[in-house]
Amino acid sequence: MSVVDRDAILAMIPHQGAMCLWDAVTEWNDARVTLHSASHRAADNPLRSHGRLRALHLCEYGAQAMAVHGGLRGQASGAPVRPGMLVALRGVHLHVAYVDDLAGDLECVAEVLVESEDSQQYAFRISCDGVLLAEGRAAVMLGPAQ
Repeated sequence: MSVVDRDAILAMIPHQGAMCLWDAVTEWNDARVTLHSASHRAADNPLRSHGRLRALHLCEYGAQAMAVHGGLRGQASGAPVRPGMLVALRGVHLHVAYVDDLAGDLECVAEVLVESEDSQQYAFRISCDGVLLAEGRAAVMLGPAQ
């Protein structure tokens, strides 16, 4: 059961259409978010190359999870949401080469590690049917409120 559906996600982040990679938020609080997606199986996934979706693109899934979490936190606090720019990926470990052939949905848990007024760092873990596919940390610089 989703707590936040795809339409609500689309209203919170700049990624639109097929580039919005997440289908639902299933759980969240101020420190972390859990999301689900079937977009890795979509033939029109814009990250596909030569008909395949490389696990490297799970970093974009992780970054979008951060954006969704920022949108949720902004809505909950009433503060304007500040757009972020991904500036660094660290400690990324990919445990598979491709993800387009996975039958189950992707699940991401993204957790705030460190934040300041102008930046955030998250850890993300993406799995499918309980199998860890990718993990890492991402840093974002926040721009002015929109």
